[in-house]
Amino acid sequence: MSNFLKKLELNGFKSFAGKTVLEFPAGIVAVVGPNGSGKSNIVDSLRWLLGERDAKNLRGAKVEDLIFAGTQKRARVGMAQASLYFENKHKFFPVDFEEVVISRQISRDGQSKYYLNKSEILLRDLVDFLAKVRLGSRGLIIIGQGDSDVFIRSTPLERREMIEEILGLREYQIKKADAERRLKNSKINLDKVQALIEEIVPHLRSLKRQTSRWERRSALEEELRTLENQFFGFQLAELGKKGDAVDGAVAGHQKAFEALAKEKKAAELRQTAVEESQPEERKRLVGVKAEVSALMETRSRLQKDLGRIEAQIEMAKRATASPHVAATADRLKDLVQKIKAELEAALDEEPLGVHAAIENILEEIAMALEEGNARPAKEPSAATVPDGLRRELEQATRDLAQLEKDIAALRETERSLEAGQEEFYATFKGAVADVQLAQGKIDAWEKENRELLLEKERIEFRREEVLRQIEQAGRRPEEFRGASQAEAKIDFGEAEHRMFRLRGDLASMGEVDQALVKEANETEVRYQHLLKESEDLVKAVADLTSLLGELTEKITNEFDKSLAKINEEFKKFFALMFDGGSASLRVLKPKTKDAPCDDGDEGSSDAVPGQDAETEAGEDEGGALRAPGVEIEVKLPRKKITSLDMLSGGERSLVGIAALFAMVSVSPPPFLVLDEIDAPLDERNARRFGEMLKEFSKQTQFIVVTHNRATMEAAEILYGVTLAEDGSSKIVSLKLEREEAA
Repeated sequence: MSNFLKKLELNGFKSFAGKTVLEFPAGIVAVVGPNGSGKSNIVDSLRWLLGERDAKNLRGAKVEDLIFAGTQKRARVGMAQASLYFENKHKFFPVDFEEVVISRQISRDGQSKYYLNKSEILLRDLVDFLAKVRLGSRGLIIIGQGDSDVFIRSTPLERREMIEEILGLREYQIKKADAERRLKNSKINLDKVQALIEEIVPHLRSLKRQTSRWERRSALEEELRTLENQFFGFQLAELGKKGDAVDGAVAGHQKAFEALAKEKKAAELRQTAVEESQPEERKRLVGVKAEVSALMETRSRLQKDLGRIEAQIEMAKRATASPHVAATADRLKDLVQKIKAELEAALDEEPLGVHAAIENILEEIAMALEEGNARPAKEPSAATVPDGLRRELEQATRDLAQLEKDIAALRETERSLEAGQEEFYATFKGAVADVQLAQGKIDAWEKENRELLLEKERIEFRREEVLRQIEQAGRRPEEFRGASQAEAKIDFGEAEHRMFRLRGDLASMGEVDQALVKEANETEVRYQHLLKESEDLVKAVADLTSLLGELTEKITNEFDKSLAKINEEFKKFFALMFDGGSASLRVLKPKTKDAPCDDGDEGSSDAVPGQDAETEAGEDEGGALRAPGVEIEVKLPRKKITSLDMLSGGERSLVGIAALFAMVSVSPPPFLVLDEIDAPLDERNARRFGEMLKEFSKQTQFIVVTHNRATMEAAEILYGVTLAEDGSSKIVSLKLEREEAA
């Protein structure tokens, strides 16, 4: 067979101060040595590595006793460490490693660590891991010194635990114990949750009664909010769309204005160019027109002078009392008025007409002068017209004559120049028309621009009005940014009316007591949470109860089926060890139903029906019935006994060894550690024991601590343990060859 347990490494554990390595090949390994050398410390290290926590079971008063305490020649160490190596090529352990290493460390400050392939794990995880492969610190995997009759002196319940562990049922017992613990906790928690629910329900009802009048408020607020979203959202979206359109139109209109301005400027430049390109005659014509204008001003001034002469003549008329003088004055006055009228009429006539008017005026003045000269000197009227006034009148006459000549000449020149300007006028008129057309376009643009700006102002005013309404409603414009026109399939008049009604209804309800509402909501949430937790706990209790039933059934079935096989082997090995007789294992039945089980015990609480009702079951310290245990019945040849207590020490060891090998034959463990269990045997039984070891070593590795020569002869390797000079344990190995092979 291939070896399962490969080697053991010790460092600072009990008497092994330095690093010590023990190789374990397939077959039997015997550890020998004088008493006190530290042989049993090797067994203690194996038990420690397999999860033992109680220092007393490791032959120590406290955990610190597992660390090398030092001697006179060697100082103590601060930490104990041990590692156990297993072969796992055939996947005996449920991990993907060809080698499994379990390590454990402990320091003097009490800190303990566990490692699986150098990864730190918890002790309970290590125990569960080992239970899956039928290994553990309790049971029959390791039988310590003086415990050869451990199966005999154990209680029925402890015997059941030993059998279950070697059968591989320990894993299910751990699961069952864990399920029982969780079931108990779940029931406790369920009771607590149900009590809390009963306590919270009346308070929740009271809160709901107080907050019921506000329940409709949420619906009204939601309806109002929806209407506001539609009402204001659509308007803002519509105004935003129109505003964007107007802004776009204004921007496009501004670009059109730039084009129109360029067009007008170009027309003005063309007009200026035409004006600058006029011929010399045009310039002369302008000069002539200016001269005509100047003559017109002179004529106007002459009219003023004639008016002044008229006034003076009137004054002269009034100064004389002579009728002739008055007549002369009247004559002069009429003459002046006539001259004035003729001149005013001639202003709008052609130069020839002005010339004729002036000639008539001159003739009348001459006639008036002749009449004056013809009067006798003695007439008083001769002195009515002063010489100065006469001279002024004559000068005015001459000036008018000269004016007529000048105006006539200029008019003739003007007509001559205008005759050559017709083509220029046509071009200039076209340029002016272009400027006027461009200006007309600009005027039309300005009118349209004013309309656009006015529309923009109207949109902005409407937007401000909507924003004011939003503010009055206690909302913010940002809340309506996502609204679209598609949402506004409502009657806005009806919607506005409905919003007013909703606000009135909300105002009549009054303000909500937020503290009370918050308390009601929190209480409701807690109530729902407790209901959910209660449902989960009820389901967990049902699931755990079902799991317990399944585990109990599986453990009972596997145990009963295997116990029948163990009984057959037990009878055979018992007869072999005692040269006859019989023995059997029997499951006890509790005296009472539903006996309470100690939660701290890992034993089964199953009762096997059909067994003897008068047989005592296992009891705990308080005398309460626990799980059914296993009783041993033996019949020795040539000796009558009524109880196991009547057996001698050797007989008890033989019965225990027979039971051990019976269980090993039914469910071979990967290895067994036996610490001097052959000590009570005589030479004959010791040799039988050695032969059994050889037979079972084909399937199971044995590590045997012994003083018996027959047991040593059965081993392939001997490890001798002795004390070194410094007081620590030292290992000496010896490999033996089988006699058959030799």
